[in-house]
Amino acid sequence: MARRLFGTDGVRGVVGADLTEDLVVRLGRAFARWSGGAGVLIGRDTRASGLTLEQALASGLSSGGSEVTLGGVLPTPAVALLAEDSGAVVSASHNPAEYNGVKFFKGGWKLEDAEEEAVEALLDTEPVAAGEVREAPGLASRYVDLVCERFGVPLEGLRVVLDCANGAMVEVAPAAFERLGATISVIGDRPDGTNINEGCGATDLRLLAETVPAAGADLGVAFDGDGDRMLAVDADGTEVDGDQVLALLALHLRVDLVAVTQMTNLGFHRLMDEHGIRVLTTDVGDRYVLEALRAEGGVLGGEQSGHVVCLDGHVTGDGLVAGLLLCRAVLEQGQPLAELAAVMPRFPQAKENVAVRSKEIPASLAEEADRLSAELGGRGRVLVRPSGTEPVVRVLAEAETEEEARRLCGTIRTLVERELG
Repeated sequence: MARRLFGTDGVRGVVGADLTEDLVVRLGRAFARWSGGAGVLIGRDTRASGLTLEQALASGLSSGGSEVTLGGVLPTPAVALLAEDSGAVVSASHNPAEYNGVKFFKGGWKLEDAEEEAVEALLDTEPVAAGEVREAPGLASRYVDLVCERFGVPLEGLRVVLDCANGAMVEVAPAAFERLGATISVIGDRPDGTNINEGCGATDLRLLAETVPAAGADLGVAFDGDGDRMLAVDADGTEVDGDQVLALLALHLRVDLVAVTQMTNLGFHRLMDEHGIRVLTTDVGDRYVLEALRAEGGVLGGEQSGHVVCLDGHVTGDGLVAGLLLCRAVLEQGQPLAELAAVMPRFPQAKENVAVRSKEIPASLAEEADRLSAELGGRGRVLVRPSGTEPVVRVLAEAETEEEARRLCGTIRTLVERELG
């Protein structure tokens, strides 16, 4: 049975339309029944709808027999790290404030496709004896303790701007960086329920790019709304994307294997090949990166969008950990971030999100993308894929020149609009 509700990262939608309280109750009950009544830690981000949906999720989980712990506002990776049994997060990650969602963890790991299908099959399950629901204050501090203990190094002398996206990292990220001795400035730290990811954070680096050089900082790091992604800018305010972060970390940590997705820049592959580092390529989604790392015994992976997974002391992608590892590399290498990031050549990429009536990619469209990629050989590629979180088809074209990348992207965009628009 194909998944109907779960996308790339949980179930998401516009609150009150695609994502209702009733649906969240049913999702909670279904997960509880599927997990055999496992205890569940719930965290949420700072959206105005979060508290109501947290209560709906707790009600559903309880009615399915699970004991529920309410952790309040917590980054997604904190829930994965702290959950003793299973975890759930009420968040729509990088999406605007009118969206929200639910994602589940089992033993710290995100559910696999087949497990999400099994949960969906139980959506109409009847209630059973209710489990207890309790609050657990202080989990944010416990998360900071664990992250600093496992990934922290002294950061004295480093000047960092933190953009917390008005989201779940607002309290914990500054606490961690201050504890480790960094000199910090913080932006995107005034959540009001409606401004998560708005003009700030990993989805919009413009404010960070302006603030870092104005503050005379060494670098800036930006998180997304639920804190599982991180992008950076160097001292001049120039973006350092997830591919570049992952590349410099792979070299700094001296790994022999790294997992990435289809979106990863060809320049990353060339750099890894030069250094004899094996690259695993997965479908888009950090959970597929995680699955590949677990299968091959690797510890480092990530996505261009800013998910960085380091399994040496963690169980999932974590924006705060990624930011600390990046700062560690800058200090230990004794080089500015711009120089470290420049080690990876970047092929120009052109991207389009095309609104569609159906996300089902027809064979003719897939074949044309494959034909164009074959013509490019190792000089570029074309990728067409349905979004796992929005009603759009994403088009990526990569080539040796910006002009060629834009031309290829435009060609495929026109085909998508004709076939699916």
